[in-house]
Amino acid sequence: MGNHTTPYDDEMTQQSYTVAENWGGQINFMVPLDGSLVERCKAIAARQQAKMELDYELVRVLKCGELQQKGFMIRPNTRVYHMCSDVIPISGFNKELALKQANFQKQNCQPIKEFRFPWQKKRLKCPPKLK
Repeated sequence: MGNHTTPYDDEMTQQSYTVAENWGGQINFMVPLDGSLVERCKAIAARQQAKMELDYELVRVLKCGELQQKGFMIRPNTRVYHMCSDVIPISGFNKELALKQANFQKQNCQPIKEFRFPWQKKRLKCPPKLK
C-alpha cells in the first residue's frame, strides 16, 4: 500500500525521494435493534407458502375436473394417477353418501331396554352415525 514517488523539478532533474505508506483496517459489527423484523419476515414467508400450496391444490382439482368433463382420465397404476384419484363430481359424492346412509339404516338396531311411557316411541341403539 502507499506510493513511492520521485518528484522532479522544472528541469526534470530528480530532487528527492518520497515514501508515503498508509496502512489501515476496518471491522464492522451489525446488530439488529428490532427482532420483530425477522418474525415478520417468517410470518410473510409462511403465508406465501400456504398461498402457494392452496394454489397448487386448486389448479390440480381444476385440471382434473376439466379432464373428467372431456371424458379423459389418468391411467391407473401410473406415477401421476394419485393426483386425480380424490377428485369426484358432486353427484357421485351424493350417490355415495345416500348409499352409506341406506346401508346404515339397514344395520341391526336394538331397542334400548328402559322405562318408557306407552305413548313414547321406543328408542333404538344403533352404531354411530357416519359423517
